Amino acid sequence: MKSLLAGLNRVLDHLEEWLIASFMAVATLIIFVAVLHRMSAQVPWLWDYTGRLDLTWAQELCILLFIWMAKFGAAYGVRTGIHIGVDLLVTNASPPWRRRLVMLGLLLGALFTAIIAFLGARWVLFMHETGQVSPDLEWPRWMIYLCIPFGSGLMCYRFLQVCWHFARTDELPTHGGPTVDTGETTP
Repeated sequence: MKSLLAGLNRVLDHLEEWLIASFMAVATLIIFVAVLHRMSAQVPWLWDYTGRLDLTWAQELCILLFIWMAKFGAAYGVRTGIHIGVDLLVTNASPPWRRRLVMLGLLLGALFTAIIAFLGARWVLFMHETGQVSPDLEWPRWMIYLCIPFGSGLMCYRFLQVCWHFARTDELPTHGGPTVDTGETTP
């Protein structure tokens, strides 16, 4: 069972990272092409290649990609310890209170994201029933809003994962800041 869970976590880790990178890369490429298209009107030879493109959908797709990226990026932030948090009270508390406050914060984060995932799933079902579509892409809105239950559900799982690890080891994930190699060695 333990190895199955470890395998699932590895798959989720890679899927999470792959989705974030893919959404960002596709959005960046679309923005680049849209800007090139807009500027090509001043360059006749470039307009020959891009003038026939219809990019009225580009802005909407980029917004959607960034929303999906942000939802999965928040889950990544919880897993790696880079999620935004205010810990002034926690760092100044005594060790027993620090542990309680961290556990409370993690469990409240899990509860909040579970509620958002649940309400997001209800919203997706509502959107499915109404048959609404997005204005430019004309995609079903329920598919677009799937990022809410998926991203929040994954974030809830990450909060519980960090909470379980903290309960067993008293360690929270840390994300090392950028380092610069100065070429010096320390003894």
